[in-house]
Amino acid sequence: MARVTVEDCLANVDSRFTLVHLAVRRVLQLRHGVPAAMENEKDNKEVVLALREIAAGVITPENIRLIEESRPAQIQEPMAEVETQRSELREIIEEAGSIAASAEFDGSAQFLEEEPAPESPPEE
Repeated sequence: MARVTVEDCLANVDSRFTLVHLAVRRVLQLRHGVPAAMENEKDNKEVVLALREIAAGVITPENIRLIEESRPAQIQEPMAEVETQRSELREIIEEAGSIAASAEFDGSAQFLEEEPAPESPPEE
């Protein structure tokens, strides 16, 4: 198949609406690392590959959910980065909590100078 068309896909899907939703779900799967059901011969983008899989009947509204359920829950590499950031944040918080205040506030010092209230004009 040199080109994939909407008509090719509609032979396996009941409406254009269903086709759009099915293609979007499949593209998201491919972008999140789910392996392709067909060989990507010409190194096409995910959209073209998804439409080719739908036109070939490999991806259907019935089996798309099974593919989603069988995929790995989450890629571990980003989670490792998040854990590293959390541990660094914990260290910063612990260090900040262990630093004693350099001066104690006794309430007598005024940090802001108060301006005297303007005098009101005399009442007549």
